[in-house]
Amino acid sequence: MESQNTLIFEVDKKSTKEAIKHAIEQFFNAKVAQVRTRIGPDAKKRAYVRFSNETPAIDIATRLGLI
Repeated sequence: MESQNTLIFEVDKKSTKEAIKHAIEQFFNAKVAQVRTRIGPDAKKRAYVRFSNETPAIDIATRLGLI
């Protein structure tokens, strides 16, 4: 999380990268640098969201109560 500045979110299969980026930026008031998606063997779609250097992923994880 710290070295990559990335968090992983489970998203709807129909979500586009642009829609995911927009939703994350609006919800967390953070700048997103890149969104990559992957559908795993369990048929769930995950979005790998890399935040800009201005917004550390650890701050977002803390707000979510993950840390």
